[in-house]
Amino acid sequence: MSPKKIPQRMCLGCKQMKPKKELIRVVRAPDGSIFIDLTGKKSGRGAYFCRDPKCFDKALKEDRLSKALDCSIDKDTIERLKEEVIESEAL
Repeated sequence: MSPKKIPQRMCLGCKQMKPKKELIRVVRAPDGSIFIDLTGKKSGRGAYFCRDPKCFDKALKEDRLSKALDCSIDKDTIERLKEEVIESEAL
C-alpha cells in the first residue's frame, strides 16, 4: 500500500510549497465577500498564506492576493484580514 498523499499549496508570501493544513486560506465567495476560511472547505476561489503575518504583508505589498483572488480588495477588508491572520497565528 502506498503512503497517503498530503495536499500541498503555495504560500503567496514566501512562495514555498507547504502542506495545506499548515496554511491559512483566504476565500472570495461566489457573492464577492472575502474572508478567512480556517476549515479550508468553504466554496469559492482561495489563496493560501503561512501563519506568519510577514508573508501576508509581502503578498499585499506585491499585489499577489488580489491577483490570486481575481478581484480588487478595499482597505477595510485588508485591515480586517490582517487582524484575523494575527488572531489565527495565536491559535
